[in-house]
Amino acid sequence: MPFYQAPVRDTQFVLSNVVGLERYANLPGFAEATPDMVAAVLEAGGKFCSEVLAPLNLPGDIEGCTRHADGSVTTPKGFKSAYDQFCEGGWGTLMADTAWGGQGLPYVVGTAFQEYLQSANMAFAMYPGLSEGAQAAIEAVGDEAQKAKWLPPMVAGRWTGTMNLTEPHCGTDLGLIRTRAVRNDDGSYAITGTKIFISAGEHDLAENIVHLVLAKTEGAPDTVKGISLFIVPKFLVGDDGSLGARNAVSCGSIEHKMGIHANATCVMNYDGAVGYMLGEEFKGLKAMFIMMNAARLGVGVQGLAQGEVAYQNAVAYARDRRQGRALSGAKEPEAKADPILVHPDVRRMLMDGRAFNEGARALILWGALQVDLAKKAATPEEREMADDLISLLTPVIKGYCTDKGLDVAVASQQVFGGHGYVREWGMEQFVRDARIAQIYEGTNGIQALDLVGRKLAMNGGRGLRAWLALVKGEIAVADDAALAFLKSPLEKALGDLEASTMWLMSNAMGNPDEAGAGSVAYLHMMGIVALGHMWLVMAGAAQAALAAGEDVAFHEAKLVTARYYAERFLPDTAALRARLEAGSATMMAMPAEAF
Repeated sequence: MPFYQAPVRDTQFVLSNVVGLERYANLPGFAEATPDMVAAVLEAGGKFCSEVLAPLNLPGDIEGCTRHADGSVTTPKGFKSAYDQFCEGGWGTLMADTAWGGQGLPYVVGTAFQEYLQSANMAFAMYPGLSEGAQAAIEAVGDEAQKAKWLPPMVAGRWTGTMNLTEPHCGTDLGLIRTRAVRNDDGSYAITGTKIFISAGEHDLAENIVHLVLAKTEGAPDTVKGISLFIVPKFLVGDDGSLGARNAVSCGSIEHKMGIHANATCVMNYDGAVGYMLGEEFKGLKAMFIMMNAARLGVGVQGLAQGEVAYQNAVAYARDRRQGRALSGAKEPEAKADPILVHPDVRRMLMDGRAFNEGARALILWGALQVDLAKKAATPEEREMADDLISLLTPVIKGYCTDKGLDVAVASQQVFGGHGYVREWGMEQFVRDARIAQIYEGTNGIQALDLVGRKLAMNGGRGLRAWLALVKGEIAVADDAALAFLKSPLEKALGDLEASTMWLMSNAMGNPDEAGAGSVAYLHMMGIVALGHMWLVMAGAAQAALAAGEDVAFHEAKLVTARYYAERFLPDTAALRARLEAGSATMMAMPAEAF
């Protein structure tokens, strides 16, 4: 049976040394996030995830969700009880505004808990996770009456939320949607259409489900400019908040998926269902992107989370499993064989996982801080910079962290050999669950195109310039002698990234295929440099802690991992640059009929 232990110590290290949480105590919500308060949240949250949710992950995957003849769906055994405990513990309220019953803690603190949640049980975590995205959209564009009606029960967890974009004939190209909204006499709308791949679309965990649905009103332009967003509840809600009749929305079927079996991914049928416009007419896509941007960061967390739990189980197995002798001679001659942890190739897989996981954790939490600062920083200039930075790095966090998270899960499965291919060990589930994160909320190819096609040039390149200056500034102040092992390779990697940026600027304007052909390589380059930036900060903090004699074993391990990242990850930018500069000619040369 697989296990999970929340990496609380490492999270605290990042929050203290990379995020610098205490420096922002003057900002709204941060004053309450004292070290003691955050420690209590992480410890208790980690315990809940490890002891309540993780044991449900494998059996939930095996059982899956069940759709009944009436269209209702039941989740696997134990999920309803776990969800009730989740709500009673207030875990869904961490980041929510106090006006709606939330605790108002910083987004970065909630993100730390989200990692634990996703590692312990990704399928379970998606039920409240989708709800948080729906809440964000309602809070951002809803009127005061809508906020008062829908947000309190959603924050409390009594109601959950979904996002309904995709239709059978269209995914990324939302201008093709056919779902229609016809205005009723009372100002509501009748919503008719079919949506697919709707995570948590129907279940037995909450009293009500609040669907946010993209649709086109009568006479709307038949393009993305004609899309509006609607609140469509499973049960109609009275003015006093009481639940009324069942709305004309139902689950037509559950998708049979590769992974996340315990999350009900539904085909949703809307047959004249009552809906209420959220935000302005024809501005639905803009409102939905509020959900999608938050979801993309959350999906990046999923990549890290599956990498972390897979790595933990691989380490435990490598310590216990005995096969052969160390190449340099027996390490435990009294035993018939050495633990496989002695073998360099096993070490390679484990160190790859550790170096990515710890770097990604730092980048994700640093990115979450930018989300907070974009809203709460003291000056307009600081808010603008934070928004620029997270806008630039969102596709990197989503794309790079999910690509590498899958790699870590696969390598961790490999550590188990044949046992990794057998269900009872849980490793094949981590691989299957991790795979979806590269696909939904915009495939990673779309993330790469978003990065090179939109984010680099946004606001005249202001975000890119700010981020490059930030990384260069950190390199400049790093100790030349003590951090040379990381500083020099990071400078080279950054040089590859800057050269690739110039190449794209020189070539992609005249031939957009050049951007398309090199976009994934570019995204990975930026991911490698972004994690390298985090490792430079962490290595400096670890050296300072060692000089003070603090937690020696932890900080020595941090430095070894930083050196490994410098030696084994940063050089990859040279190869990626070569791929990018190879251009699109050969890639696009083959006639379609020759494939």
